[in-house]
Amino acid sequence: MAHEVALYIDEFLAGYGFPDGHPWGVDRQQAFWSEARAQGLDRDVLICPSRLATVAEVSRFHTSEHVARVQHLSLTGYGSIDGGDTPAFSGVYEASAHVVGAALEGLSLVMAGEVLRSFQPIGGLHHATREHAAGFCVFNDCGVVIDTLRSCYGIERIAYVDIDVHHGDGLYYPYAADPHLIYADIHEDGRFLYPGTGAESERGKAEGLGLKLNIPMPPAADDQQFRQVWAQVEAHLIAHQPEFIIFQAGADSIAGDPLAHLSYTPAVHAYAAKRLCALANRFCEGRIMGFGGGGYNRQNLALGWCGVLNAFIKASEQ
Repeated sequence: MAHEVALYIDEFLAGYGFPDGHPWGVDRQQAFWSEARAQGLDRDVLICPSRLATVAEVSRFHTSEHVARVQHLSLTGYGSIDGGDTPAFSGVYEASAHVVGAALEGLSLVMAGEVLRSFQPIGGLHHATREHAAGFCVFNDCGVVIDTLRSCYGIERIAYVDIDVHHGDGLYYPYAADPHLIYADIHEDGRFLYPGTGAESERGKAEGLGLKLNIPMPPAADDQQFRQVWAQVEAHLIAHQPEFIIFQAGADSIAGDPLAHLSYTPAVHAYAAKRLCALANRFCEGRIMGFGGGGYNRQNLALGWCGVLNAFIKASEQ
């Protein structure tokens, strides 16, 4: 294959952003893309456009009521989608459906063997639940990917790994009892940060008990502390041997993010991506998808995501 990594970048994905000085603005994609080109990473990836996901595709994870509500608010262009920090804007449905469509296009290329890895910098909307939006996340693209892997490709044993500073509650709770979803999440302790969940004691329930790993970190935790707990993530994945890996690489865990308190450097994101690619090569025929997630310091997200993309590009050299 000419390129082993697909990268999803276009104006529709850039349009997933909120108005009036909201932390998730429409400049996030460009901040990353400028740095990626400066590092020459654009020459080593297959640059792909998004597409509009269909209602049926979005509804693989979300309820029809939630989809209809977003469509209505997209037309009116005002109000709050989640009753809190996720405001509606004109075209929010289309922007959100393009995020899902990009994820499904990346998944399709990976499952067809046209690429081994896909990176979606505008994606990883891990707070949206099946029933509602939350925390800047309208549709949960990772949830749609998981349910699509099950319903369309027959892949059951999926690992979801999340290093965003915020707990991935929109993935943990819908799959808490799932007997095949392998979940690992390193995040700032929920006693200090939204959404207030993800305690170490949350290990899943019923048939999913023991398949879920939550690792809360104290404020100001640094790279050394991250690497110490990362060993638990690798042991967890090795024990359960996934067939496919989804990596949510939120850059808001890097020091200096305006919404959080961890003190990682971008090296953490490159390290986690490299190690996950090695596990994907070992257990998943190389198949891994990366998602940008949060990150509100533009330099941080540019450097963190470029570290992930560079690790994806070099993964076959391991």
